[in-house]
Amino acid sequence: MEKDDTIVKNLLFGLIFAFIAAGAVIDGPITAFTEFAKLQIVPARLINDFVQIGGIGAALINAALVGLIGLILILINKVKISGPTFAAVLTLMGFGLFGKTVLNILPIIAGIYLAARYVDKEFKQYIIIALFGTALGPVVSFAAVEFGLSGVTGTIAGMALGVLTGFILPALAVSMLHLHQGFNLYNMGLTCGFFGLFTSAFVLATGHKYDKVLNWYDGGSSFLIWLVPVMSLIFIIIGFVFDKKNAFKAFKNIQKIPGRLPSDFMVMESMEGALINSGLIGLFGSLYVFAVGADFNGPVIGGLLTIMGFAAFGTNLRNSWPVVLGVALSALLFKFDLASPGPILAAIFVTTLGPLAGEFGWKTGVIAGFIHMVMVSQTGGWHGGMNLYNNGFAGGLTAALIVAIIQWYKANKPLDASEF
Repeated sequence: MEKDDTIVKNLLFGLIFAFIAAGAVIDGPITAFTEFAKLQIVPARLINDFVQIGGIGAALINAALVGLIGLILILINKVKISGPTFAAVLTLMGFGLFGKTVLNILPIIAGIYLAARYVDKEFKQYIIIALFGTALGPVVSFAAVEFGLSGVTGTIAGMALGVLTGFILPALAVSMLHLHQGFNLYNMGLTCGFFGLFTSAFVLATGHKYDKVLNWYDGGSSFLIWLVPVMSLIFIIIGFVFDKKNAFKAFKNIQKIPGRLPSDFMVMESMEGALINSGLIGLFGSLYVFAVGADFNGPVIGGLLTIMGFAAFGTNLRNSWPVVLGVALSALLFKFDLASPGPILAAIFVTTLGPLAGEFGWKTGVIAGFIHMVMVSQTGGWHGGMNLYNNGFAGGLTAALIVAIIQWYKANKPLDASEF
């Protein structure tokens, strides 16, 4: 495991610094870092594409530094790089392209640290909650820059609300996991969506009205189009180079795992097999985006990075295609444009429900994806865009519904005569 940890650690560091270097080159270092600074004080609710707002360079630098914070926290707390931590860093980087900033994630992490200390636990025991709990970064940004408070007052309010949010999240996360029983990979999406309902209700009670947000880059940058495919190929090559004999076998074994939480493919099989799985998930995800004619921008690339991360923690090719097919069929039936923001993000993030297909079969996966598309088109408004993992919220509700029906049926179906 030591060897695997070092390889993945170096890969993540290399990816982070490559993002910073690319950002500085594309827009020039002065422009890129100036716009990066501005991103720290812009609205972050769904959907604010930082590529559209600050430019490619600023968005890449923000994504890299948000990911770097997560990686540093993992290392200083002496937590191994494994499936969940690998997924967390790539998810941080992905959402650093649309919603998470260096400034809006820190108060939430601080709140979770205080919660750990309050119950006499080590922070490392809550570090996964802390990293994924940054989905509520928009809560901090909202109080600071959207609610109408002055600069200093808004900053203090944002920080205080972020710390309070983080302090509450650990208590909610365990309860939400029981609701869907591990069949929704983005458990913190359900947790943060649940919390977001209350936050949004209090905001609306003050008389504040949410402005509809859609900053969506459609500039067709060649760099953005090729970013994930190139990353994916690098992951695959590394997987084969460091384990020429067994990497492909490990990859094939990963396809047999249903993916229900917690399924750490790096521990259950191997780091190399998980990297190959991650790379292929990235390639097929990119191919889908290209096939439907969608834009390669902050949210879409952020989604692709996220599913590549979870390809080490529950997502595989076998359990993904049924739920993606379900989303596509639902979108076509209800006449949604497959390339528009909602359906394309749903098709990427619906892989959160892959464990349903892995456990109960492809037909259940298609049904789950079909329902998910309908749900996710509504849930964003419930929490006012405060929860960046809106697909995780909708996925958790969908998983809870389907699992409840399946378990009820299994518990109550008449016994076959052969069973007596």
